[in-house]
Amino acid sequence: MKPRISLLTLGVDDLDRVLAFYRDGLGLPTRGIVGREFEHGAVAFFQLQEGLQLAVWPRTSMAADTGLELARPGPPQFTIGHNVNGRAELDELMTQAERTGATIVKPAETTFWGGYAAYFQDPDRHVWEVAWNPKLSIPE
Repeated sequence: MKPRISLLTLGVDDLDRVLAFYRDGLGLPTRGIVGREFEHGAVAFFQLQEGLQLAVWPRTSMAADTGLELARPGPPQFTIGHNVNGRAELDELMTQAERTGATIVKPAETTFWGGYAAYFQDPDRHVWEVAWNPKLSIPE
């Protein structure tokens, strides 16, 4: 297996609500919901960076496709990291996320490693970390 991830899929309860959160609230590019004509096919894709997309797909569809039992998610099993180029950019993004409907889990603060970071949950409680590392430059 080559070390590559091309798609992250999040199971969601309300596809339209989550589409609005990521597209309208956070400004992620998307063609909207596709596949509604298929049973368990409705999904939305967001281009994150070259070669990487985020998909949001109803939990019921994910359970039907995988054959696994539909269960309510428990405590976070992972976080999705988003790095920015400064404190002001981080603060602006956290304000935007909260205004859009995110729940701030941990407000922005200086980290033990010398950076600045915060956490929010999307409408389906997926946890995002927003971080600024002064030793890392993020290409625009």
